[in-house]
Formats: sequence, C-alpha cells, structure tokens
Amino acid sequence: MLTVVLVMSAGVGAGSLGAMLGLGGGIFLVPLLNIALGLPIENAMAISLVTVIATSNFVSLSTAGRKWANARLAMVLQVPAAVGALVGLEILAFIEPRMREQIFGGTALLVAAVMIARLDYRNVLQGETGDVGALGGRIEDPDTGQEVGYRVKRLPFGLGVAFFAGIISSLAGVGGGILVVPALNSWCGVPMRVAAATSAVILGITALPGVVGYYSLGYLTMPLLAAGAVLGVLAGSRAGFWITTRVKVRSLKILMAVILAGVAVEYLYFK
Repeated sequence: MLTVVLVMSAGVGAGSLGAMLGLGGGIFLVPLLNIALGLPIENAMAISLVTVIATSNFVSLSTAGRKWANARLAMVLQVPAAVGALVGLEILAFIEPRMREQIFGGTALLVAAVMIARLDYRNVLQGETGDVGALGGRIEDPDTGQEVGYRVKRLPFGLGVAFFAGIISSLAGVGGGILVVPALNSWCGVPMRVAAATSAVILGITALPGVVGYYSLGYLTMPLLAAGAVLGVLAGSRAGFWITTRVKVRSLKILMAVILAGVAVEYLYFK
C-alpha cells in the first residue's frame, strides 16, 4: 500500500509538470518510478503510457484544454503519430533496456538544448493578426491580455516529428510530447501554451499501441500501481493547468529545459 501511495504522489508531480508543458507526464514519471522507487525500466514505461492516455483524455475534455488546443492541427498530427507508434511497436521487442534508456536520455537532452536556444522567441502576431491560414489560430495572450494570432509553418517538418514522436512513444514509454511540443513551438510557429495543449490532445493516440505492446510482452503486471499513477497524474494535471495560466512562457521553457537536462544526464551517464 505504501508503494501505491508513493506512486500516486509521483503521479501528482509528473501530472502537474506534464500538463504545464504538454508532455503527458511520462518524461517525468518514468525516472521517478525507475530511479526513485526502483521499478524496472520496462514496468515504469508501461505504467507511464497508461497515465499518458488518461492525461490526454483529461486535456481533451477540460475547459483549459479546449481553450488552448488547436483541434484542427491535432487531427492532422494524429495520423503520422499513430503510424509512428505502430512502427515503434513492431521493433519494441528487439530493443534492449539499456538502449531504451539511451534513447530516452538522448531525446531529452536534444529537446532541452532546443528550448534554451529558442528561449526568447515568441510565435505570435501582435496587433492585426490578418490571415492565420487553415491551421493557425487566434488566442488571448496571458502575458499581455491582447488577442494575438499565429500561423503554422513548416507543416511537413511537423508531420515528420509527429511520426518520430510515435516511435519514441512506444520505445521510451512516453507520450511523444517531448518532441512534439518543442517542434511546434520552435520550428512550426505555434505559441508555447497552444503547442502544449495540442500535443496533450494527441498523446493518447501515440501511447495506445505502446500499452498494447508492453502488455503483450508481460511488462504491464502491476494494475494497482498503474491505477495509483493514473489517479495521481489526473490530480496533478488539474493543478498544472491552474499554474500554467499564471506563469510566464519564458519560465515554462526554462523549467522544461532544466528538468529534461537533468533526466538526460541521469540516463546517459549514471544509469
């Protein structure tokens, strides 16, 4: 029972950070379960993917999620993400645990570097927004209180990232937001909050094949821990959405980069 409580507490923390940054919480939950609580990496990844699906459903139905998420863009990105997840599922059985850890750590380090490099870049059109295109949108900027617009750029690149994010989701036990959010924000012209909410909407699609794969391989064997993690993540997600509207975008980027860098160092050099 104590372990379930600890897992639930880890889920609260992971859910808060995941909702704030649109990462589904998996990138934070896996290290907490694996390093802090000592669960095998495969079991930690399996539990993480279950919580990613729960978080995605929560975001899709929540008021904050509907406010910030770009539904049209999410529908477009879901297709390559789902295909990539199925590809990752096919090669899951051939990847050793240590290689999964390296993939996990290397991906986190790359994303942290990108976020720092684009720290002060904002993807909004101030004042007259004009034509935002078929996949762009208009939002109220919490930092200024004014309506701003954004256009989606480099869509083929975003589709490619979504496909690769699906593969990473199945192999590393995360929802794929670790790649989708920085790609949308840094290269596709999508504001940070919109990128985070849009990514969270599509995470369930990318995580579902991985859950099936980990279950078939015998890694999803702790239903009580999975249930505790889901409850914790859902509670944390509510807190994360409340916090994100009260924090500057620059602070969110710094927080994301610092956490990802720490995770990367742990998995690349100390595991």
